[in-house]
Amino acid sequence: MSIALEADRLTKTYGAVRALDDFSIAIPAGGVFGVLGPNGAGKSTLFRIALGLVRPTSGSARLFGAPPGDISALRKVGAMIETPRYPAYLTARDTLTLLALESGRKGADIDGWLARVGLTEAADRSTAGYSVGMKQRLGLAAAFFTKPELVILDEPTSGMDPAGIQEIRALIVDLAQREGVTVILASHQLDEVRRVCDRVAILSKGKVVAEGGVAELTAGEARLRITAASPIAQVLSVLGDKGKADGADAALADIRRDEAPALIRALVEAGVEITEARWREADLEGVYLKTLDQEAA
Repeated sequence: MSIALEADRLTKTYGAVRALDDFSIAIPAGGVFGVLGPNGAGKSTLFRIALGLVRPTSGSARLFGAPPGDISALRKVGAMIETPRYPAYLTARDTLTLLALESGRKGADIDGWLARVGLTEAADRSTAGYSVGMKQRLGLAAAFFTKPELVILDEPTSGMDPAGIQEIRALIVDLAQREGVTVILASHQLDEVRRVCDRVAILSKGKVVAEGGVAELTAGEARLRITAASPIAQVLSVLGDKGKADGADAALADIRRDEAPALIRALVEAGVEITEARWREADLEGVYLKTLDQEAA
């Protein structure tokens, strides 16, 4: 299996702050890989080190087996790390033309990519007047238009409206599935990650705390949602540490499926008036929050 980005016992400190702490990961080539984590988890630091923009305190990172800063490896990579910035006097077309010259891709399809990210009408306007969302679109065009093998995207839909988010989501999936581009996507939009990623890694305090396929991580995490006409405190008293409130009239029970009949009997015997009990399948957000809660405990 080919590895697109690899980190081995990577540590990066900024004074007393450990942005990455003995961090290791191997992200395979192919598909879309999601990197999740709260602010300060180390996502952007990982990308900067892999691209040769920041030096690690210890450990190593590699792109396609090459060390950070290797020109042959970097020519295979497109990236957008956080909010992109451009010279204010340049238009979108000027910006991509300049980047094409710098990367040795004079024949790049600039007009085609401006169209794919929805900037055709604004192509010859100064980027000084661009909104945050428009700058994100231009950053995506800059990351993709040289036809890289790997694209690293850090919060690519920040500042976009829902329609724009859907457009970019479809673009990422299309590039990965039809054109074979490997995409590493860091995002706070968990629904976005769930919809486009094949695998994800959850980061916390500079470490990988969970990794796997989305279906794999959410398997077995379903919870029973119990709605009752009785006071919810009465339900929670029966559930104990296996339950938590979910609104004013419902509770979530963290139990196995084979435990449900006994729990419902116990609730009825305690005088709880149950109006509904149904399984709520886990989503990525639930797994993410539960993982971070366990790390904080």
